[in-house]
Amino acid sequence: MTIMYGIPNCDTIKKAKKYLNDKNIEFTFHDYRKDGISADLIDQFFAQLGWENVLNKRGTTYRALTDEQKSTLNESSAKQYLLDAPAMIKRPIVIHQDSYYLGFKAAQYDEIFTS
Repeated sequence: MTIMYGIPNCDTIKKAKKYLNDKNIEFTFHDYRKDGISADLIDQFFAQLGWENVLNKRGTTYRALTDEQKSTLNESSAKQYLLDAPAMIKRPIVIHQDSYYLGFKAAQYDEIFTS
């Protein structure tokens, strides 16, 4: 089973979902806002992808953090920020055949879903 994690109004999520639908690849979409997020799930993401990769530093939610919050950022504080504001998680995160993938690029998905 393939699972995509994210928030539905994200443009990158829309592109990734369109790709999977166009290729008739079955997947489940986990909406952080509707389905929630747990500390255990964030721990899995961090273990597989690295906490610094999971944290979306380009989004408005991250930019809203104070300079002090950004300068003292570590794995523990990042985890709490992601629990409080899941929009700060880089999107999408896809789990396919027990492997974790971050972001969307059609070429990357071609490799993931043809193997």
